[in-house]
Amino acid sequence: MVQKTYLMLKPDAVANRHVGEIIARIERAGLVIERLELANVTPEQAAANYAEHEGKPFYEGLVAYITSGPVVKMVVSGPDAVPIARKLMGATNPRDAAPGTIRGDFGLVMDANVIHGSDSPESAEREIAIFFPV
Repeated sequence: MVQKTYLMLKPDAVANRHVGEIIARIERAGLVIERLELANVTPEQAAANYAEHEGKPFYEGLVAYITSGPVVKMVVSGPDAVPIARKLMGATNPRDAAPGTIRGDFGLVMDANVIHGSDSPESAEREIAIFFPV
């Protein structure tokens, strides 16, 4: 079944010039990039995207980080796009991410883990609406 998912290359991926290699990995996996934009995340978008974390000790730092510099926002599609993208990304904590995954190869710390990806088709739909409003 063809799915759409939302991926975002975070400020550390952009600043460290890993964008091209990460996009190449996404495409080599057979996923299709339908939309792509280099942009800054607004505080409103960050708050909407991370609403489930509001009130947690790490929330303010998360919002500050994701709004600290440009990101690359993407809508990606393909058969089982959500689980394929999640596998490509690797574990959330780069220390636990396998070599060969995006976070395993480019991530340094949990707070700056290179890439965000939707964890379900429902999350993808919500996140696409936040970052690519019609």
